Amino acid sequence: MPLQTLEPRRLYRQIADQLSALIAKGEFAMGARLPAERDLAKQLGVSRPSVREALIALEVEGWVEVRTGSGVYVRGRAQHAAAPVASTEWGPLELIRARRVVEGETAAIAAVTAKRKDIEAMTRAIALMRELAERNVMPLDGDRAFHLAIVECCGNVVLSETVQGFWDSRRGPIFTRLGGYFESVKSWRSAIAEHEAIRDAIAAHDAEGARNAMHAHMDKSHQRFSASWRRANLFFQPPMETKR
Repeated sequence: MPLQTLEPRRLYRQIADQLSALIAKGEFAMGARLPAERDLAKQLGVSRPSVREALIALEVEGWVEVRTGSGVYVRGRAQHAAAPVASTEWGPLELIRARRVVEGETAAIAAVTAKRKDIEAMTRAIALMRELAERNVMPLDGDRAFHLAIVECCGNVVLSETVQGFWDSRRGPIFTRLGGYFESVKSWRSAIAEHEAIRDAIAAHDAEGARNAMHAHMDKSHQRFSASWRRANLFFQPPMETKR
């Protein structure tokens, strides 16, 4: 009997597939507004962040349109993308939680092992972040350089490649679309201050302080991407550019 290869499906993908199937069947008509995130989460028995990831995936694929301050609306079939989001893409909010676990420890290790050149690399990365943000450009290059400078202090190639893989997943279509709604000069200024707190704790060789600062940064990042659409519309506009 022929068997098909089984692939584990991410939770947000399961939610997105269920909602897209209902849309395809006409349960939600074109132009109809979907239930609020909290209501969908309650009906599905999942967290609101998982629902948000699913809705963003559906928007990337053309099933729905997110109207900040209003809701999520069903689009016409002709507007659907030719291909779905890759099944291997991690959900952004789940990714941030994973980074909290791993990078909290890499920051603590860096506080013990970092040399002057490592602190200088972190400082240069922060300066690049600030320069790009002030030009209304997402400071992703500086952000990446900062987190990699920390993990390089650990002297462990597995950790280095893990953190690099985590960070590079940020360039996926779901994370990119989510960032378009919730990232701006104002939000990045807050993030830059959080990076400075991490750098300062590492420079002071305060392992517990570095761990706590990284945890706080990841928690605040999660909060920024989990903000209500109404709040995002009010506080995080206009959107930033993604290229220099």
